[in-house]
Amino acid sequence: MQKLDISAEVVVYAKLPRGFSIPTPVGSYNPDWAISFKENSVKHVYFIAETKGTMSSLQLKEIENVKIKCAKKFFKKITLEPVKYDVVNSYEKLMQIVKV
Repeated sequence: MQKLDISAEVVVYAKLPRGFSIPTPVGSYNPDWAISFKENSVKHVYFIAETKGTMSSLQLKEIENVKIKCAKKFFKKITLEPVKYDVVNSYEKLMQIVKV
């Protein structure tokens, strides 16, 4: 969060409230963050992040993995310019995904 505060590419970010949920076949899913980047500075202007302490899918519960897979499909289909959704465990990982 501190790195998002000082990032030149980030316009705004917000912790998504519990009320923001995506319906999945295995129950509602609540992603963690919405991040908007400066246009032309990154390849994905709108990003939804799920933050995890580990990137190992082996350490996530199976139901959590299913919800994440459903969220990826959901965000690909909701807009003409898709919102990028991914799981990240650091600011550096986030920037690897969005950098041009």
